[in-house]
Amino acid sequence: MFLFVGTKVTERKEERSSIYQRIRDHEVLDRRKTVTALRAGEDRAILLGLSMVFFSVMMYFVLGITILRSYSDSVWTDEDSCTIVNSTIMWDVNCSYSCGVECWRSSRYPCLHVFVSLNSSGRLVRLLHNEETHDSNPECFYIPKCHRDYAATHAMVQDISQRLRTQLTVQCYVDPTEKTDSAIMTQIYGRIAVFHSLFWPTCSLIGGTVIIAMVKLTQYLSIMCERLSHIKR
Repeated sequence: MFLFVGTKVTERKEERSSIYQRIRDHEVLDRRKTVTALRAGEDRAILLGLSMVFFSVMMYFVLGITILRSYSDSVWTDEDSCTIVNSTIMWDVNCSYSCGVECWRSSRYPCLHVFVSLNSSGRLVRLLHNEETHDSNPECFYIPKCHRDYAATHAMVQDISQRLRTQLTVQCYVDPTEKTDSAIMTQIYGRIAVFHSLFWPTCSLIGGTVIIAMVKLTQYLSIMCERLSHIKR
């Protein structure tokens, strides 16, 4: 009788221990799955952060050789008010336009001379459209695209000349050192354009750095928690 009861008690203990062991195995398996999922998420977050940092660095490189270089090379940095003194079409300039593959034909466009007086100093200077106009032909205010129809090009330049005459006063950009005898009407890349071009790469760089830092901080805190749990045990 006692042997039978003892056997039943032993079997119950073994069943309980097996149940506890199964529960522990399930807990360990769940922990491993959770750790694996967390590691995969951390790897993806780090990859995202590195991609954002790499993208911002590449954008800085592209902007450095395009917008920032053009902005730094420009000598017309000070904004001034210019009074139109003269706006006249002087002569025609020869140009060529594409008519197909390896096909070029000659045409011409009218050269508009515009002279203005700077309100800040009273100097008489030549007014140009932008920096590219100065590099292409510093004598003409505006260089239209070369077309076959000369009459349409002449009408467009004539309309620009009449609008300048009616405005009388326009905003312009001048050389503060007064080494150039010309002013430009618009900047290709001004301060606002430079700011907007640098804003988004900077946000991407900061965001990527913050993501990487947060992942590393989370990993460090998890390691510290594991060490503390082992010490308590």
